[in-house]
Amino acid sequence: MDAIVEAALKKWPNVPHCYGWLALDARGDWYMRDDRIQAAGPFPQVKGSRIQHEKLIEFIARNYEADERGAWFFQNGPQRVYVQLEAAPWVWRLQPDGRVLSHTGREAQLKSCWLDELGRLFLVCDLGLGIVHTQDMGLAAEQVERGSWQPEEAKHAWLLQSQHCQLCPAPG
Repeated sequence: MDAIVEAALKKWPNVPHCYGWLALDARGDWYMRDDRIQAAGPFPQVKGSRIQHEKLIEFIARNYEADERGAWFFQNGPQRVYVQLEAAPWVWRLQPDGRVLSHTGREAQLKSCWLDELGRLFLVCDLGLGIVHTQDMGLAAEQVERGSWQPEEAKHAWLLQSQHCQLCPAPG
């Protein structure tokens, strides 16, 4: 967590949490969802405005974590901004050298590989549960064909529960 965020937490410890205003899609893009967008429909059917500001994306990435309930948030100064997730808290980007990187740029170590009922590929890594980016399915297929990865089948809801993840955090 950024030092400036830690200082803000000490200065203002009781700022209310924020829900519904930030979302992460299955391609690793962040979306702002103001009142108008939230009223127009649920995420991901109505996404909102994609965040494109590089420094803001980097700030969110550095301050992105989960609480004890399995709800993911971005610590924005003294305020937790809870994130609505399309599929999982991480979006994995596969590298030609075999490394797995998160959408935030963190390297991850593979633990298990799963296919859900929609045919989406998920990896459980040391950082947690994530979906493989659609552009990286060719690299994933190579891992499966080599026998390095052996996907098991599971319902998406079971994957979320087994990895203690909430897609749509709410107060409480």
